[in-house]
Amino acid sequence: MSLVINTTTPEGLVLAADSRQSYRNMKGMARIGSENAIKIFEINRRIGVGITGLAFLPEDGVQKNVSQYIEEFRRGSKVNNMGVKEVARKLHHIFSQKYKWEAQLEQIKANIQKDLNSKGCTLLQMEQEGALLKFSFRTPHGTVENGMARPDPIELLVAGYNPDGTHQVYSVTIPGPVQKLRDSKKPNMEYGSSWIGQGDVAARIVLGFDGRIQNIEFVKEAIQKRNEQEIQNQLRGLEYAIQWGTMTLQDAIDFATLMIQTTSAIQRFSDGINSDPGDMPGVGGPINVAVITPDHGFVWVKKKKLHFEECEVDLDSEPNL
Repeated sequence: MSLVINTTTPEGLVLAADSRQSYRNMKGMARIGSENAIKIFEINRRIGVGITGLAFLPEDGVQKNVSQYIEEFRRGSKVNNMGVKEVARKLHHIFSQKYKWEAQLEQIKANIQKDLNSKGCTLLQMEQEGALLKFSFRTPHGTVENGMARPDPIELLVAGYNPDGTHQVYSVTIPGPVQKLRDSKKPNMEYGSSWIGQGDVAARIVLGFDGRIQNIEFVKEAIQKRNEQEIQNQLRGLEYAIQWGTMTLQDAIDFATLMIQTTSAIQRFSDGINSDPGDMPGVGGPINVAVITPDHGFVWVKKKKLHFEECEVDLDSEPNL
């Protein structure tokens, strides 16, 4: 799944990402395929993109890396004049056409039915709301439980400067919406940090809670008694008071890389959470970092390069049998 983090400061914008690439095999099991994937891309001199989620999409019977679609887009003749919002919308359009998530949703329905049958459960109801499946089932003990499922998403963070010098950050989800996260023209939206992918550890550290808190029964009851926005406002009282507006670019780099390193470390020692065990350790490998500033544009701070490591052989040693 991976983790991409943007930190926006008065000095510039940071994009950081791990380099682990995972996939699902023929049995549907998640596996680590590589520790060398690049997930940050320069679109033009002013704008960068980070991507998480599905790494491959089928095209003409062949699995194609999603990075190839971004590379094809950035080589277009018109990208140099685009603003951040236009890049976000065009990438959303491209991936919405390429990703046939409806077919995956039908397979998910069949997998839910098969899984419930294997456990002796009875499916009671299944409803589709866009790309989200909500279902209820009866267990062998007679209790009724609810579940949700959705296709694996493709997520992007589009960050940078517009031709007029203003900065913006957008999140792009397929299937899903395009959402504005940062805007230098909007009060209280100028600076901050955002992440896509496996952001639960970063959320716990910065916000003080995991988004899955809404699955806990007493939180559900509180939302029903009041409203979700009020509960969210109260929970945001747990957020660390970080002065994003005074943060230097180096501090922003340190923060973004710390969140990725910490996520990788927690995933090494844990296996999901007690209420949802078996999570994929999708964050790992070298961290790639790029910054975007008004004066210098998109600049790589750290990017893994191709290399060759020679294997030294001691000819005097005894062979191992």
